[in-house]
Amino acid sequence: MPEGPEIRRVADRLGKMLVDASIERIWFAFDALKPNATSLARSGITAVDSWGKALLISFADDQVLYSHNQLYGVWKVHRKTQTPATRRTLRVRIETDTHMASLYSASDISLWTRTTIDQQPFLARLGPDLLTHDVTAPAIVERLSMKGFARRGLGSLLLDQRFYAGIGNYLRSEILFYAGLPPEARSCDLSDAQRQRLAHTILGTIRQAYREAGVTNRPEWRERVKRTGAGRARWRHAVFNREGEGCHACGTPVVKQMVGSRRLYRCPHCQPAIQKA
Repeated sequence: MPEGPEIRRVADRLGKMLVDASIERIWFAFDALKPNATSLARSGITAVDSWGKALLISFADDQVLYSHNQLYGVWKVHRKTQTPATRRTLRVRIETDTHMASLYSASDISLWTRTTIDQQPFLARLGPDLLTHDVTAPAIVERLSMKGFARRGLGSLLLDQRFYAGIGNYLRSEILFYAGLPPEARSCDLSDAQRQRLAHTILGTIRQAYREAGVTNRPEWRERVKRTGAGRARWRHAVFNREGEGCHACGTPVVKQMVGSRRLYRCPHCQPAIQKA
């Protein structure tokens, strides 16, 4: 399932096509949105952003189109002469003079304003987006110490979108591995240096996943795997989905465990248990 970096890349792709472009037509499948189509097209698009797994299209008249892909939704960018071959159901279509942006199968779509978008029920429960909201390492360190976060195991906290939006299952495993922390560790159990390292690791890992289309493995490690002829699934991550394979750093077999009803991968040697004071 796409995580924050993948949704941010979709937003960037849509933004490159739509922002400041002449919008010829907007079409909505839902009756509640249809009356707004003409005025929105006339207004024009000023920004396309992501917040967690939601996508926000801002218009010059201060309207904001919210959409969430949920499990099956997907945006496709294509030439006007090339309708995508898909069995999905079309929900939204935005047309320029040469291209279309088509949203298929998503059911959570609504129109807000810039002053009310924070009240959208899903967004109202989210923490800041790590790629959209200019989050800094010091801000993460401060948030790790907040009541409600400090005493929770990192394995569950990192998936809590109220902490920060954008971290999903593969990023959780990769962040904890690079930070050298087990999933049961809590922020309140960490030293200042460990919290600083975790904060920088969160930012570094999600930014790499954004730049490299979901790849989180170190270049030297993945090149070593590539030389064996292995496909992308084998060299994409440092630990995620690598149960039983040797850790790239120390050779210890990677283990899989369930944390918060979802699979997590870790190196027992590189991520030792935290000794509580």
